[in-house]
Amino acid sequence: MSRWGEIWDWTRSILIAIVLALLIRLFLFEVFVVEGRSMYPTLHETERLMVNKVVYHFDEPGYGDIVVFEFEPGRDFIKRVIGLAGDKIEISSGRVYVNEQLLDEPYLLTDMDLYDYGPVEVPEGYYFVMGDYRQNSMDSRDPRVGFISREDLKGRAFFIFWPPWEARLITTKVD
Repeated sequence: MSRWGEIWDWTRSILIAIVLALLIRLFLFEVFVVEGRSMYPTLHETERLMVNKVVYHFDEPGYGDIVVFEFEPGRDFIKRVIGLAGDKIEISSGRVYVNEQLLDEPYLLTDMDLYDYGPVEVPEGYYFVMGDYRQNSMDSRDPRVGFISREDLKGRAFFIFWPPWEARLITTKVD
């Protein structure tokens, strides 16, 4: 093989790799960095996670899903889905109730001193989300965030890959 033929093979391989990487990032998966402590202890600040961007084209978001959504242009939030369309959400005496049933939240460290909220009903096409570290989370309780529309969801977090010694799958479904 000539020198130019070898250079062309390498160039073509690199271009194909770049195009594939861009297509994967654009349509399938995206990397996000955890900023802040609002999802502690589930997620830690500076962890990097993979988000499945295609999952909600085939499935509905569910209780406990950890989702990334666009809060405002250029600023994404990571929170947990607490309520679906039609659900009644209420926080009373520091406890979260969905449809008048106490929410079992094994992912929280301890009981938290939350202010009373609601009851509110989640509108059709929207979700109610909260951070796991409730006292330090700007989430659906805050009128600046409010209910999250389906269109604003970027995807579901499924894998933490950085730092490597903390790599793990993110299990999101709760009963």
